[in-house]
Formats: sequence, structure tokens, C-alpha cells
Amino acid sequence: MTFTLVWVKGLIRKRWGRLLGVAAGVAMTVAMLAALGAFISSAEWTMTGRAAADVPADWQIKLTSGTDVKAATETVQHTTDYKALSAVGYADTAGFAAHAGGTVQTTGPGKAIGLEESYRSKFPAEIRQLVGKEQGVLIAQQTSTNLHAGVGDNVTIQRIGLPPVEVTVEGIIDLPNADSFFQAIGVPATGMPQTPPDNVMIFPESLWHTLFDGQTAVHPDTIQTELHVRLSQQLPNNPADAFLYAKQLGKHVEAVLAGAGTVGNNLAARLDGARSDALYARVLFLFLGLPGALLAAFLTFAVAASGSQGRKQEHALLRTRGASWKHIMQLTIAEAFLTGGAGILMGGITVMGMGVIAPSFQIHWNVTSAVWFCAAALTGLMLALLSALLPAWYSSRNATVAAAKAAVGRQREPWWQAVYLDMVLLGGAAVSFLRSSSSGYQLILAPEGVAKTSVNYEAFIAPLFMWLGGALLFIRVWRFVLIKGRPGFTRLFRPLAGPLSHVVSLSLSRQREIVTRGILFVALSFSFAVSTGIFNATYNAQSLIDAQLTNGSDVTVQGSTAQPASDYAATLQNIPGASAVQAMQHRFAYVGNDLQDIYGIDPMQIENATSLSDSYFEGGSAKAMMTGLSGHEDGVLVSAETAKDYQLQPGDAIHLRLLSAADHQYHSVPFRFIGIVRKFPTAPTDSFLVANADYITKQTGMQGREIVLVKAQGKASEMAATVKNALAQTPALKVTDITQAQKTISSSLTSVSLNGLTTLELSFALLLCAGSTGLILALGLAERRRTMAILSALGAKQMQIGAFLWSEGLLMLIGGGAVGIGMGFGVAQLLVQVLKGVFDPPPQWLFIPWSYMLMLVGAATVSMLAAVLSARALARKQVIGMLRQL
Repeated sequence: MTFTLVWVKGLIRKRWGRLLGVAAGVAMTVAMLAALGAFISSAEWTMTGRAAADVPADWQIKLTSGTDVKAATETVQHTTDYKALSAVGYADTAGFAAHAGGTVQTTGPGKAIGLEESYRSKFPAEIRQLVGKEQGVLIAQQTSTNLHAGVGDNVTIQRIGLPPVEVTVEGIIDLPNADSFFQAIGVPATGMPQTPPDNVMIFPESLWHTLFDGQTAVHPDTIQTELHVRLSQQLPNNPADAFLYAKQLGKHVEAVLAGAGTVGNNLAARLDGARSDALYARVLFLFLGLPGALLAAFLTFAVAASGSQGRKQEHALLRTRGASWKHIMQLTIAEAFLTGGAGILMGGITVMGMGVIAPSFQIHWNVTSAVWFCAAALTGLMLALLSALLPAWYSSRNATVAAAKAAVGRQREPWWQAVYLDMVLLGGAAVSFLRSSSSGYQLILAPEGVAKTSVNYEAFIAPLFMWLGGALLFIRVWRFVLIKGRPGFTRLFRPLAGPLSHVVSLSLSRQREIVTRGILFVALSFSFAVSTGIFNATYNAQSLIDAQLTNGSDVTVQGSTAQPASDYAATLQNIPGASAVQAMQHRFAYVGNDLQDIYGIDPMQIENATSLSDSYFEGGSAKAMMTGLSGHEDGVLVSAETAKDYQLQPGDAIHLRLLSAADHQYHSVPFRFIGIVRKFPTAPTDSFLVANADYITKQTGMQGREIVLVKAQGKASEMAATVKNALAQTPALKVTDITQAQKTISSSLTSVSLNGLTTLELSFALLLCAGSTGLILALGLAERRRTMAILSALGAKQMQIGAFLWSEGLLMLIGGGAVGIGMGFGVAQLLVQVLKGVFDPPPQWLFIPWSYMLMLVGAATVSMLAAVLSARALARKQVIGMLRQL
């Protein structure tokens, strides 16, 4: 033990540089893995929280006809913990009617809803007040438009099996979550989705029972009762585990109700979408982070192996003094624990410090993050052991003084180069890419009705094989260039080395293994840094595009046909910081019997306030589609699904039914199909239509435009606050901004901020790039201190020695950097292709972070300069003393 301590003490005093380099490599590996794990855990926790928070009612329990509502409520109360619970009555009606402007307006079938007085406080996201009282007889905005009825008007309810009854409207409301509020509970998964009713009125619970209890006796199938529940259970952090938990909890309640009710599990449905996004997040983070951790590990091995010649001599001397192979391994293990422990400590401090230095990088402590930290520490310790034991075992096999001084023999061709493994891997990457792209990448598999999602690991083959095959091909090419390209290098280095250019090129060729290793590390570090930077920039830019697609613009004001937002367009244009204001229509149109959203726009002006991507359209660019729509007054863009269902061809005539201002009835209006639209600002993800606003106004007689898009010069949130203040007297208008949209996207992966991960990865990428350039160069030069000492002993001047150093440094920086940047662009493009499920819509091009690229090149250049200048300073030492050391 005493001898081991003396040995370790001597290593710290004499070989501190190598120990520090290995410890730094272990620290970077540990920090990268631990930070990745912590970020993954935090992201999954965030996604679960967002998904659950956005559910207006976790459960909607449909009670079987004849069930005692009070008994069922007590059963649910005793079965599970809840925050809010309320009974809701649903009654079918034959229609509604109202007298307005000397005419009678009628609607088709609708729904009459009975709510207890406290429902709106228990479930605040279900109802948005527009005009009038919050309690009493309320009418939905669309129904108010259809009937042309407002506060104080009388509406006749056509009950089923009972005489009509007249009520007075006391308020107008909006139902933001109508799809879930009116969902068909208990319908098989293969059933057709049902659209919410167009005509809805809401009544106080007591009045609803007065009006519709009699209908229960006549037509019980037209009345149903639901229990709406908000749960208080603490969900697991992982969305997949949370989904299973929520689903099982709902099944348990159904079992306890014993057939008296069926659970519409909105919470499980929302988490069902989040679980595939969580897997995407995990794959994305590992895709971006693991290459950096592997590169840090390779760098650690390179540092540990740099002193192979000195280690061989040390072990030979130990053997001559009686040390056994076992003793040598014990000393090596002690060295490994020293560097591993120091590296783990440094890595842990780095991760903790990241949370302080970078506020965007937050660690959510839980079991998962703790497991990642332990796994990272164990990986770091194993890395330290392997990086020390493998070189020690290799050097101690023939650890004799004669073997330590033996000259290196002829360099052999690596086995992988003889069997063309690089070509095989690149060929496999090409085949995998073509196969996957032809069938469409499906990285995350979540079949409908299956509780578990899984990763399609076959999609990893292309980028993995490309990375490995590219690195091996890189080594092959540079080995060949360094052997056969001596004349070219002689001419290339002549301005720098002068008469010694031929000797310099011979030296590089002779030392091609060391030089190729250095260039490879520089190329891989540049590749990792560039691919990470480009992907993160593309991801962040596309996240904003996705949010703008959802919200429509930086700030969006939504009104109704009765109170269009366009009436306030002039007010919005005068707000400081509003660079562009554009109004657009949002109406409804019948395509056959299918009611779809229709958007009326000014095709040549719409892009002043929003962005249109070519990926939004099929068969042409955004500019071409807008030009085509502008050139056809009656033109209309339809969704791909609608075009397929109705077998539409360009130029076909379409008759859509639009609501007319004259009699408030739907009338047929001729349109001409000119193209397919996939997505459009503020439009839903399913079927919708886009047409000319002026033509819709001309055919319907309705002048107003329901939506106004506002483009902000500064922060969207500040502009939204200003707009809200300007429209404070008009509660019927809803103001949203792009920041809200990013949160409203719920658990969608592009709503998860990558700022923390970006900070982590780009910081490590800079360190790796600088370390690979400077450290590997310095280690390579240190291995040739004997050569430099001999040159000095033979009378070589500092300028002549510098020619060798500068030539190698520039070759590594320029050669490795250029290839690495090119490889980084290729890997980034492949990452975007493989992970295209992350983007909705997919990006049209890669976004390049030019400032970061300049920082990257600058850090590598500074590191190279420091390594060369240090080597030159080392060469100035006394020649005799250096030769004695070597």
C-alpha cells in the first residue's frame, strides 16, 4: 500500500498533465451523460405536466339510462381522489327558432345542456364568456349567429315529444373544447369521429330539469347524464407510464360502477399522444448528445495512450526491479481510480453549475435523473479503468528494457481497410436510407389500440452506418494522401517551410498514423459540433414556425360573424410596434353533408402578416398557389382528403353551401377547385377550405372578417398585452400570441424548449472541438519530442523547427475542419430526415447558426495556436536534458 501511495504521488508530481487530461475526458463524458439524462427526465416531466394541465375535464363518465345519478356520484367520490366533480345533463332538441328583423330564423337539431351553478368555477376551460351574464340561459356563439339572436332575444326550443318552449337569452358563450365536451363516449375505436353540434344552448340545472325531465319519459334515448371529473392524483413523470396509470384508473372506476357508467378518459387520450412525443424526445436527445459523449470517451483514450512509450519504459524498469505483472496492474488501477474519481467529481460539479450558469438548463430531481447520474458515474469509472488498463496491459506484455527501446517496425494495413469495412458500412447506410425514405420514416411506432409505443431501431441504421463508415473512409483517404501526396504537400508547405518543405512532407508521411489520428479527431469534433448546431437552430426555428401556424401570426385577434375582429383593424394598425395587420374570414361551409372551416383571404396580402411555407401546399409553391388563387375570383383550395373523397381535378366546379346574410340560411355557391392545401395559419389539422375573401363577401353579403393577424416588431407577448388593453371593452374578441401557442401545442415535441439542451451541447461541442484540435496536436507533438530534440542538437533553428510544427498544426486544423464541417452538414440533413416526425410542417431548408460556426472555428484556431506555441517553447529547452529524459 505504501509503495502504491508513493507511486501515485510521483505520478501527480511528474505526470500531472496526462492525469489531468484523462480526468478531463472522464469529466466531459460523465457530465454529458448525466446532463442528458437529467434533461430527458425534466423534458418528460414537463411534457406530462403540460399534457395533463391542458385537459379541461379528465373524465366524462356517461351514465347508463336509468342510473341513479346521486348513487353514481357517491361511488365515484369514494373510488378516486378528485379536485372537482359535477353532473352535466345533455338533451337532444329538434332545433331552435328565433324572431329577428321581421323574419323567423330556424336551425337544425341541437343540444341543450344543464349545468350546476358551480360548474364554470370547477371546469373553467370549458366555457368562455363573450357577452352578457355568466349564469342563466346561455347560447353558443355559432348558434347565436345562425339564429341572429343576442342577449334579451327570445329563442324557441323544439323539444322532442314535447311542445316547444320559449326562453330568453341572457348571455353568449364560446365552447373552446367542444370536441371533447360532446364526444361520443363508448363508441368503438374504429367508429367514425363525430363533429360537435353546431347549435347549443346552456341552462341552469334546475331549469334544465324543468324543461327536459318530461322528455326523459317520452324519449329516454334523447337524454343522457355525464359526470365530469378533474382528478387530483399525482401522475408518473414519464408520459407512457402516466398514460397507463390514467387508463387503468379509468378502467377501475368502470369496474366499480358495474355497468352503470362508461368513462370517457380525456386524460388518457391526451397522454396517449404525449407518450410517442416522449419517445421522440428521448431519441432526439440521445441522437444529439451521445456522439459527444462517445467523442469525449475517445479523447480520453487518446490522452491515456499518448504516453505509451514512457509507460513502456516505466513498466520495464519496474520489472527489472522485481515488480510482477500483478504489481504493475495494481499501480495502474490506483491511477485509474485517481483519474476516474477526479473526473466524476469534476463532471458532477459541471452539471450542477450548468443549472446556475444557464437558467434554461433545469434539472428535475427524481428517480430517473438519479439513475442517469449513477449510470454516468459508473460509465466514467469504467472509462478511466479501461483507458488505463488497456495501454498498461499492452505495454507490460513485453515490459523489458530491450523491448522498451526497440524500434517500431513497418506499419501494417488495418484489418478493416483490407476488408473494405468502410465501403460496406456506407453501402449499408445508403440501402437503409433508400429503404426507409421510400416507405416513409416511422421512427416511433404507436399502433392504434396498443398501449405501448416503441422505437423503430431500424431507422438508426442509416445515420449510425454513415457516421462509422464516413470516419473509416476518412482514415483510408488520409492515409493514402499522406503516402502518395508527398509532392503535393511539398509544394503546399513551401511558402511556410521553404527549403525544408520536402523534409516536412516526408515527416508527415512517416508519422501518418499520428497525423491521421489527429485529423480524424478534429473532423469528428467539428462534425459533432456542426451537426448539433445546425439541427438545434433548425429545430428552434421550426418550433416558432409551428407556433405561428397554430396561432396564425405573432398576435391574433379572433372574433365572430356577429362581432368581427376586422371592425377593429384600424385600431390595431395604430398600435406602436404593429408592422402589419391583415384581416381574414373564418366561416363554415358544407361540402356535400360535411361541414368544414373555410378561410377567406387576400392572397397577395396575407403574407404581410404571416408566413406561408411551400410545404403547406401540394403541387406547387406557396407563391404559385397564392398567385393562382388571386387570378381566379371563385377559386378554392381544398384539403387532400376532400379532393380524394370527391375525386376532384384542377378546374372542376364545386358547389359549397355558405351562410347568407339575407336570410341566415345556407345557400349553394359555385367555386372552382384550383389546388390542394395541407396546412394554413389558424386552420385545423383536418379538412378545411381557403378561398378569396372578396368573393365570399360578394356571395354571402357578410362584410366582416372574423380574424385579424398582427405582425409585431418586438416581443409578441408585449404586443399581445397592448392589443388586449386596446380591446379591453370588447370581451367577445379573443387575443392570443405566438408564445401562448407554443405552450398550447401541449405535449407536441416542438413545444419542448431545447434551450437548455442547446446550451449544454454547444458548450461541450466547443470544448471538444478545441480539445481535439489543440490537445491531440499537442499530444502528437509531445510524442515526437525526441525528434525535435535531435533536430535542435543538429543545429536546427527555431524557425526551421517551427516549420514542422506549423505545417502539422495547419494540416490538422484545415484538413480536419473542412472535412468535419462537410460531414456535419450531411449528418444534420440526415438527422432532419430521420427525425422528421419532430417537425410539423417539415423544414424547407436547414438553418445555419453562423455566429456559432465562427465561434467554433475561432476556438479551434486558438487551441491550435496554443499547442504549436507550447511545442515551440518546449523545443527551446536544453537539448541534453531533453535527450536524457527521452
